[in-house]
This record gives sequence, C-alpha cells and structure tokens, in this order.
Amino acid sequence: MNPVLFHLAFPVTNIEQTKDYYGNGLGCEIGRESRHAVILNLYGHQLVAHVTDAPLTPQQGIYPRHFGLIFTAESDWEALLERVQQRQLPLYQQPKLRFGGQLTEHRTFFLQDPFDNLMEFKFYRHAEAIFGSRELTAIGDRL
Repeated sequence: MNPVLFHLAFPVTNIEQTKDYYGNGLGCEIGRESRHAVILNLYGHQLVAHVTDAPLTPQQGIYPRHFGLIFTAESDWEALLERVQQRQLPLYQQPKLRFGGQLTEHRTFFLQDPFDNLMEFKFYRHAEAIFGSRELTAIGDRL
C-alpha cells in the first residue's frame, strides 16, 4: 500500500492567529489559504483550519474530543516538547507518564490552541500497545 495521509478539519476564528500558533509555535508548514481556511502540514498530515462564526466552547477535560500525534521515537516527542516549552505554548496538561509499568505506558502532554482545540502528543514505550493488545480494556484514564 502506498503511504496514506491523515486529514483533519477543525474550527478557528482567526486565520492569522492560526498561522502564528501552528506555524511559528508548532512548526507546521503553512499551505494554501483563503480568508475562510488554511491548510497546515503537521508532520506530514493535513490539518485544515476553517473559520467559523459559531461560538467555540471549551470542553471540560480531555474527553471526549482531542487530536494529536503518536511519536515512534521518544527523541522526536522530546524535541516537540522542547519546542513547545521554548515558544511558551500553553499546556493544557503538563508532560507526564501515564500507566507506568504497564504495557500501555506512555509519555504524554496536551496543548490547547487559541480556539480551545485540544491536542495530545504521546510516545508509547511498547509500540504494540498503539493498536494491538486487544485483551486490554483500558482506554484512556476515564473511570
């Protein structure tokens, strides 16, 4: 199979602020843009920020909605975290280790963009936990 790219469209209220946060902040390459939308390259995946006039209401907590990336190299996760810290992007949740000592152990942090979209960036200690290990029923840390 040829490489497949992920696409995600999400709401924003200001194109310039979006380009600053995602381009200057996260390091996304800025693609095509209009006054209604901008395309962003997030590690080879296509994000499309669409301007909306609808009120953007922050959710309470990380569930049910967030998006992000799973890094396959811990050094890449650490490099993004360092960039985030250098550019002083607001962290929604501080970097932490989740499920330590378990097959699903992973390092994670959450960001909140200026439009209340939540993003998670993580690195799994055991790659098989990303999709496999169906015998495990824990997904996230909701009780």
